[in-house]
Amino acid sequence: MKEKNINYLRTARVLSVLILYALLNSCSTETSPKWEYIFDGETFNGWHSYNQGESIGSEWSISNGELIFTNNEEFGQDIVTDKEYTNFELSIEWNISKNGNSGILYGVKELPEFDAPFVTGPEIQVLDNENYYTSTDLHKAPSLFDLVSSDNKNLEVKPHGNWNHVLIKIDHSNNLGTVTMNGEVAYSYPLSGNEWDELVSNSKFNPETTRTDATYAPTFGTYKTGSISLQDHGNNVKFRNIKIREF
Repeated sequence: MKEKNINYLRTARVLSVLILYALLNSCSTETSPKWEYIFDGETFNGWHSYNQGESIGSEWSISNGELIFTNNEEFGQDIVTDKEYTNFELSIEWNISKNGNSGILYGVKELPEFDAPFVTGPEIQVLDNENYYTSTDLHKAPSLFDLVSSDNKNLEVKPHGNWNHVLIKIDHSNNLGTVTMNGEVAYSYPLSGNEWDELVSNSKFNPETTRTDATYAPTFGTYKTGSISLQDHGNNVKFRNIKIREF
C-alpha cells in the first residue's frame, strides 16, 4: 500500500511539472511577437509608390504570389509600405535578374524635397554579385549599401534566377541592426551614435563628401520609425513571402 502511494505521488509530481511547463509555454507563445504578411501575394494592399499616395507604378505586377518589378524605363517607381515600423524583423525572399540591381530599405520617410527612398532609408543591397560590376564589397548583396559588408566566409548569395532569403532585424532598443542571409548571419551594426556617424561619414551619404557619386542626404539613417521600401533600380527583380514581426 505504501509503495502504491509513493508511485501515485511521483506520478502526480510529473503531471504537475508537465502542466506547469505547458502553461508557461502557452504564455510565452501568446506574448511573443507574431509574423504578419505585409504582401498578401494577390494585391498591392498596404503598399504605394513613394511620394505618390495610393498609386502603384506600371512596372510592378503580381503573379504566382510574387511581387514583380519589370523595367520599362519609367524610372522612379520605388514602392513603400503604408505603415511605418520601429523595432522589427523583416523576412523576405528575392530573385534578381542577370546583371540586376535592387534593394530593400527601412526607416524611409516620404519627404517632398527628395525623390527616392534611399535619401532617408538605409538599403540592404539586392544584386547579381556574379555579373554586376562593383569595385567594393560595400555594394554587393547583402551589404548595407556603402556602409557595411560581410566578412562571413560561409555566406552564400545565390546567383541570378535563384531565390535568396534575407532576414533583417532592426532593434533600436539595443541599438543593433542584424542581417542574416540564407541562414547565415552576414553582419551586425549600430543604428545610431558615434559608430553609426562614422560609417555615414565614410560613405556617399556624408553631406560634406567630395565623392563623385555623392548623394545629398542630410537626414540619412536618422529616422527610428519609417516605411519599408522596395527599389526601382531599372532591373527586373522579384520578391515573395514578405512578412514582418514587430517587438
